[in-house]
Amino acid sequence: MLVDTLDPESKSEGPPTPVVHSHLRVRPDLQEEYSPDEIAKMTELYEGTLSNIEEGEIVKSKVLRVTDTAVILDVGFKSEGAVSIDEFKDPHSLKEGDEIEVFLEHLEDQEGAVVLSKKKADFMRVWERIREAYERDEAVAGTLVKKIKGGVVVDLMGVDAFLPGSQIALRRVPNIDELLGQSFEFKIIKLNKRRRNIVVSRRVLLEAERKTKRDVLMKELQVSQVRKGIVKNITDFGAFIDLGGVDGLLHITDMSYGRVSHPSEAVHIGQEVEVKVLDIDWERERISLGLKQLQAYPWKNVAAKYPVGTRVQGKVVSITNYGAFVELEPGIEGLVHISEMSWTRNVRHPSKIVSIGETIEAVVLKVDETEEKVSLGMKQTEEDPWMALPQKYPVGTRLKGKVRNLTSFGAFVEIEPGIDGLIHISDMSWTKRIQHPSEVVKKGDEVEVLILNVDAENKRISLGLKQAEEDPWLRIGETYPVGTELRGRIVRPMDKGAVVDLGHDIEGFIPMSQFGIPDVQNPADAVKEGQPVELKVLEVDPIHHRIVLAATGWPKEEPQEPVKTDAPADA
Repeated sequence: MLVDTLDPESKSEGPPTPVVHSHLRVRPDLQEEYSPDEIAKMTELYEGTLSNIEEGEIVKSKVLRVTDTAVILDVGFKSEGAVSIDEFKDPHSLKEGDEIEVFLEHLEDQEGAVVLSKKKADFMRVWERIREAYERDEAVAGTLVKKIKGGVVVDLMGVDAFLPGSQIALRRVPNIDELLGQSFEFKIIKLNKRRRNIVVSRRVLLEAERKTKRDVLMKELQVSQVRKGIVKNITDFGAFIDLGGVDGLLHITDMSYGRVSHPSEAVHIGQEVEVKVLDIDWERERISLGLKQLQAYPWKNVAAKYPVGTRVQGKVVSITNYGAFVELEPGIEGLVHISEMSWTRNVRHPSKIVSIGETIEAVVLKVDETEEKVSLGMKQTEEDPWMALPQKYPVGTRLKGKVRNLTSFGAFVEIEPGIDGLIHISDMSWTKRIQHPSEVVKKGDEVEVLILNVDAENKRISLGLKQAEEDPWLRIGETYPVGTELRGRIVRPMDKGAVVDLGHDIEGFIPMSQFGIPDVQNPADAVKEGQPVELKVLEVDPIHHRIVLAATGWPKEEPQEPVKTDAPADA
């Protein structure tokens, strides 16, 4: 006898559909060959070979073998079932004969294989427990497994639940990877069995715990109390300290009397610290804490510890445009003003002399405990070279130097490295009236000068350029006696006359009354620069360095050949 296990209505496209138990049917053409009793016996024998299994249920199975991609199982049906190896947490621990529970999705798929699921079986086993916990508002234990977009996967009683990033802790967690593998209590906040969606929260429990502890702390906490706490988080401006359910802020300025560049230099996450309560604002939920307030005040008796004149060493911790701050000890910093860095150098910026982190030697110049200020000097660690200059360069000393800079009133000449002297414009020429130093010298020139004065206290040296040469006025009276006739050119008109170039760097002066031009009200209207003039010496004053002249004629310009001083006047 043959029994047809195919539904006669399933002859269409696609694989055959198995008929089990009461669904077993006998082909009509066989019903004519076998009696009803024989068919019944046949059906009984066939059904005895099959397990009583149904789709949509959890069934027990035995492991037949484990491959690289799947675990092959025997569920007591005519064909084997396979479950993806990814559905097992530790597939390598399985061995042949192990009994496991799986969810039977389909008795046969399009290829005739039994469709099984380990994850669905696990899910159904714990679903009731999870649902009960959700309905009773109870916390459940879980382990953070892996980070995914938007949050973390949590192993909850063997099934996966989703923990949103915002629900991990009270504040944003900077590095979620550090929490993976850790177990916590969670509150189930959302369930969807059809989509197998479980959403949990740790923050809900933490907020409830914080509220309870906050209520206790509100009764206990007082300003000026000293309490222990744990560093929970570090920012650029400070650290948050867990006081036991409530966080307080330890600002960077309250961490140490010394200089703290970043809070991580003073504390680290997880560290237990003892802090002082500085201020409490329950309405804004702000608690200000202090760490340095538990330390000794470093400025007490600083004047006695660092008396004026003491030579000290310290590390440069900050540089500004006006100086450098030097740490003498934690909490005690002194300022080396830019003017106290060098006796001789013109320091444009402190960074040209010192650098951050450098250890320097200085002398205490002033201490003000009230203002918490210490003035330091670096140049005072060396002898002031200006004190020795009067002996080194007595008045009248002749030396050479390089012109370093020009101003409207003179030229600065370097006597030795860092030591400059000034040639005043009045000391540049015996005979010429200099309008600007650039008429005589330029930057970089090497000049021979005479020391006129050394003022060590005010750090000034007066130099003379003309004094390095013989005073020509001692013999000008002989060269240009009164009555001498000569020729010259107008250098510049002045209010009461005009300056005349007589040659050989000698200048004379024509009073307006000696122009020989009637009705002259303004010299600039009567004469012009470079104009030739015939002259007669009226007066020579070697003491006041002056030659007074009278114009005897105003010849026309001679563009070709320059006129000699002893040539006769043109007609």
